[in-house]
Amino acid sequence: MKKALSQSLLTAILNGVSIMSLIFLAFSLYSYRNVNTQLDKAYEERFSLTYNANRFMNGSAYLTNEVRAFAATGLQEHFDNYWNEVDTLKNRDKGVAAMQEIGITSAEQKMINDMYSLSNQLVPLEDEAMKNVRNGNTAAALDYVYGAEYSDSILKINTLKEQFLSVLDTRTAEQVSLLKQKIETIRLQMIFALSIVGIMQLCNMILVRFKILRPVMRVKRQMQAISQGNLSASFDLTPDTSEIGMLVDSIHETKRELKKYISDINRTLTQMAQGNLNLSIGNDYRGEFQPIQCAMAQILDSLNNALYQINRTSKHVLEESSKMSSSAQGMSDGATEQAAAVQELSASISEISKQVNNTSSDADNANKASEQAMKHLSLCNEKMDTLRIAIEEISNSSRQIGGITKTIEDISLQTNILALNASVEAARAGNAGKGFAVVAGEVQSLANKSTESAKNISLLIEKSIKQVQSGALLSIETMNALTEVIASSEQSAAMIERIASSALQQAESLAQVTVGMNQISDVVQNNASTAEDTFTSAQGLRHSAEDLKDSVHRFQLRQK
Repeated sequence: MKKALSQSLLTAILNGVSIMSLIFLAFSLYSYRNVNTQLDKAYEERFSLTYNANRFMNGSAYLTNEVRAFAATGLQEHFDNYWNEVDTLKNRDKGVAAMQEIGITSAEQKMINDMYSLSNQLVPLEDEAMKNVRNGNTAAALDYVYGAEYSDSILKINTLKEQFLSVLDTRTAEQVSLLKQKIETIRLQMIFALSIVGIMQLCNMILVRFKILRPVMRVKRQMQAISQGNLSASFDLTPDTSEIGMLVDSIHETKRELKKYISDINRTLTQMAQGNLNLSIGNDYRGEFQPIQCAMAQILDSLNNALYQINRTSKHVLEESSKMSSSAQGMSDGATEQAAAVQELSASISEISKQVNNTSSDADNANKASEQAMKHLSLCNEKMDTLRIAIEEISNSSRQIGGITKTIEDISLQTNILALNASVEAARAGNAGKGFAVVAGEVQSLANKSTESAKNISLLIEKSIKQVQSGALLSIETMNALTEVIASSEQSAAMIERIASSALQQAESLAQVTVGMNQISDVVQNNASTAEDTFTSAQGLRHSAEDLKDSVHRFQLRQK
């Protein structure tokens, strides 16, 4: 990372320089005030020194003027003024004391002392002049105050005065000038300090604007883009060791981390969408993204477990549906065969019913013939030929009845077999074949009765045939055995009546068997239809199981 001066340090430096400049400015203001006070004081001292110097000099000149005026005029006024100045006003002494109090140099004090010495030299001359004026010797007094010695001393004093004033003025002027220069210097320092403060604040403003506010605004726009989900927005700020640079580096790091997380999540979800569930979630998620990592791992585990169970279940469903399809196919084929067999059986029963009806009709006819035979027995003597013919007819009918009996036995046998088959099929059909089992039992019972009746009929027919044969052979003895024949005919009529009744019952039973067979046929048809539907459903289930298995095989699961 590029090294850069931190904004806080740079701001602290600029603010520190500004504060130091302000402190220096405050110190300069304080110094300016002091120096200005000193300047005012220097002006005041200069004025006071000049005033007191003039007071000192004017006092000396005043004494000289008054003594000369007194010498010239002799007026007491001038004498009084002289001594008033010397004894009372003392302007010279006060002026010197004031100057000494203000402060004077040794050279200036020396000049004052020299002027005092010269003034002290004039005092005797002035005393003599005033004595001469008192004594009336005005000319001598004037010689004293206007003489060469007095004038030379006055000239020296005036020269010293001018020198003193020049030295004093030069010294005070230099002091004032020095203070003015110092004030100017302080003023320049103040201007410099203000300039430094202004420059520092301008630099601080430029720093804040260009080094802080502008990057912060760009950071703000970048964070807004990140908050809207745009991680590809350009962000050309370069990270460095400054605070803004570290913030920029944090944003770059945040974008890298977010892109890494999003890329990892996108890659994982894409592979999951493509069916690859044999994945593992990395453990480098940090902070608030760790719950997402845990959730994705749980999703993968849950999907693997669920699809593994679905795959195993689909295999089981496929196997069971294949078995079910095979069973349904077999059941459908069996139901179809049963339907065909039931149809054939129904046709056979219909044929048997027709034959039984014929048998019943024949039995009824035999009954009527027997009744007629009974009528004709009384005329037996008269109609032997008719008896022979009747015997022949009876013989023929007996033979036919023998055939019918054979047929009834066959029908009974077939009915019994059919009843057994129906019982077996009813047992296979379960609850749906309970009614059919009852019908099968009744059919078997009727078949048994038919068999017994057929046997009885067969026995009777054989006996009738023997009797007919005996009657044919013994027709001569017919008359003698007429009574027995009548009795036998009555028995035959009764037996034929029973045969007719049995035939009628067989017809009714066969009608019930026909109804039952129709019901069986309907049940078998329904079973066939149900078996076909079951086969179709099983086929659809098998195809669905295959599709489910193919769909699950699209996913690459973890090995367990």
